[in-house]
Amino acid sequence: MIGTGGTAVEIMKLQPVGKDYLWGGTRLREEYGKKIDITPLAETWECSVHPDGPSVVTNGEFKGKTLADVLKDHPEYLGSKVSSGIDDKDSELPVLIKFIDAKKDLSVQVHPNDEYAKIHENDNGKTEMWYVLDAEESASLIYGFQHQVTEEILRKAVATGTLDRHLQKVEVHKGDVYYVPAGIVHGIGAGIMVAEIQESSNVTYRVYDYDRVDKDGKRRELHFDKSVEVMDMDVAPDVKQKPRMVKYYPGCSRELLCQCKYFETERVQVTKGFSFSVLDSSFQVIMCLSGYGEIETSDTEIKPMRFQKGETLFLPAGLGRCRILGETEVLKIRC
Repeated sequence: MIGTGGTAVEIMKLQPVGKDYLWGGTRLREEYGKKIDITPLAETWECSVHPDGPSVVTNGEFKGKTLADVLKDHPEYLGSKVSSGIDDKDSELPVLIKFIDAKKDLSVQVHPNDEYAKIHENDNGKTEMWYVLDAEESASLIYGFQHQVTEEILRKAVATGTLDRHLQKVEVHKGDVYYVPAGIVHGIGAGIMVAEIQESSNVTYRVYDYDRVDKDGKRRELHFDKSVEVMDMDVAPDVKQKPRMVKYYPGCSRELLCQCKYFETERVQVTKGFSFSVLDSSFQVIMCLSGYGEIETSDTEIKPMRFQKGETLFLPAGLGRCRILGETEVLKIRC
């Protein structure tokens, strides 16, 4: 494929931004090859155009530029499904993709929907999904409420440190998938690593934070009043893991993990080769979870792109026919 500037469109390898939230660990550096010198290393924003942490292209024509700047100059790389416009605003990457290492419990938190976030935060809402990369024995997460609650009940529970008795806790295992729509109270528990695919947003309302203090010795801010305006106070849905359909092909297996209005996420286990197409309708992102491989395209002018565990690639819309070779597990994300 030839871009608007007359040059071949390239696969872009991305350099993430790290976040040192107090609940993080060191496994992203030790096991996923992240050369980010901060401790703790709680999150890496792998594919992001959000101003709080834009990822940077590390190869080719756009080396050294932020992905945000590249897409501003080349909105066609997003694809027609995205660049057709949402709310008549300028087209932008609608997802933010992360690795998360929770050495300690995250806060009990909730995210607003798009309408509330745009009015009150000038940002997008935040619906997200988690694919569990690893979980210690008996690790658990919080997902919604065990029973219906009210603002009065929650306010008293937060004040007395008894919120736990109202929350639904779910034991977590490697390979689990959780879809977390805006409004669901949640919290990733200690000893869990996930790949997170979410709307491009950085709006989080903390409901409860275990009375922890930050590196300056101050308690982190809670956002109770806003939380109760956006949260779903009904009984949480059953999120026990159900059997998923895995489709087997010569050289690979595929399973659809999540499909919603914001993104589609597929897990692909490549043993020899996996062929797919990047159409004009949407960009795609490849997130390598294990092993190593390379992507080749039908354009002989484009050199195959090598990748390994922990690396993330952006594939512009319209790239055409692609093939992954190697022994690797990847997430493939698109809109």
